[in-house]
Amino acid sequence: MTLNLYDTLTRTKRAFAPADPKRVTMYVCGPTVYNYAHIGNARPVVVFDVLFRLLRAAYGEDAVLYASNVTDVDDRIAAKAHEEGVAITVVTDRYLAAYNADMATLGALRPTFQPKATETMAEIIDMIGRLVAKGAAYVAEGHALFDTQAFPDYGKLSGRSLDDMIAGARVEVAPYKRHPADFVLWKPSKPDEPSWESPWGPGRPGWHIECSAMIEQTLGLPIDIHGGGNDLIFPHHENEMAQGVCAGHDDGYSRWWLHNGFLNFGDEKMSKSLGNVVLVHDLIDQVPGEALRWALLVGHYRAPLEWTDDLVAQARTSLDRLYGVLSDARRAETQGRRFPDADPEAVETLIDQSDFRSALDDDLNTSKALSELFTLANGLRAALTAGKAQVAADHRAALLQCANLLGFLGADPDAWFQGGADPDLKARIDGLIEARVAARTAKDWSEADRIRDELTALNVEVLDGPQGATWRLKEPV
Repeated sequence: MTLNLYDTLTRTKRAFAPADPKRVTMYVCGPTVYNYAHIGNARPVVVFDVLFRLLRAAYGEDAVLYASNVTDVDDRIAAKAHEEGVAITVVTDRYLAAYNADMATLGALRPTFQPKATETMAEIIDMIGRLVAKGAAYVAEGHALFDTQAFPDYGKLSGRSLDDMIAGARVEVAPYKRHPADFVLWKPSKPDEPSWESPWGPGRPGWHIECSAMIEQTLGLPIDIHGGGNDLIFPHHENEMAQGVCAGHDDGYSRWWLHNGFLNFGDEKMSKSLGNVVLVHDLIDQVPGEALRWALLVGHYRAPLEWTDDLVAQARTSLDRLYGVLSDARRAETQGRRFPDADPEAVETLIDQSDFRSALDDDLNTSKALSELFTLANGLRAALTAGKAQVAADHRAALLQCANLLGFLGADPDAWFQGGADPDLKARIDGLIEARVAARTAKDWSEADRIRDELTALNVEVLDGPQGATWRLKEPV
């Protein structure tokens, strides 16, 4: 199968082919590090991590270059530093470290490059200088501004008319602008804000120019894939493309534009400005990161996704089922039915017979791909019940191979269920589980119920399965 991806610019689903299969390039807009990321911020991270993994599997790990920027100069960062009475780098270092740790907990691989705006200032100034020299930008009252009239295709990405873009633009309508849609490339810094010297006076860059310069520096232009949330199509990505092309890249900016849908909380898009956010930093203390990742991938990435407690609970239940069958397979082996090595050809046949790969190749249909994991898990369960060790080994290998491509089932099954228990508690629970099994075997139901009540008091949930009983902690103890 061929990977087909929906391109926002052409509004079509097209067969993906990189310009150079030995150097596949992808860029996704990263965080502005002034606070913890909310779960809506994590959706593009997880979605494009799946694409990153898929591309690495197809072209080789060393062939895929993935960059995601860090905006570490911003009004909100300066305000946070002023509020705390600390240097700006104290704020940005703190929240970048937290962001990377939180995204790793969600199973996201670290991008190949993570450039910072403050470390790309020379390249930003150089790109602005080229735009001014080419007549695509102008200088007015200490500002450098992009002239939107210099790019005939301005508005093509978002599909907006110029009037609509002016009405929706997050830019100041200042008297020194030649056109209301023109946007800032460089501006004077306010007091107590970081400032850099430039040909247009001391100041700092506008938001859009940062990404264009960082892409050019780390990956080169044009790139194969540019990703981000729907909210970035306009004005950010529209402006990125305009200034990038006009800065000397007439052959294009990005060959594919991919955008994920909003994560909604209640009736509104999750947003820090609206105050309706759930922080990843808080969630991972309550829910396994793998379950949060599953919840973010159950719907198609281009569709909106409603974030609810039920969504998270269903994600955890789904992973319980998959880890449960892996736990049963391990238990079967420890009971003397050791599996042979999986047959690579049989594993490939199992995967080919499923719709797993075709689902991912169809514009990253993770919802369908996740459902195919259960087909493989059911095959493993049936093989265990029938005592077919080779078939079980092949199904387990196929399940793990597919799941790992999506970033799942990398944990030890026992750790998934019992990871919150210390050794003493684990030994106590295991003893109670064995006693309960003995009571049930002897049909001493009152003793079995008493033991179950004792386990419940320890916040333990007993999970009975065909291969026996296992358990998990319902909440941290």
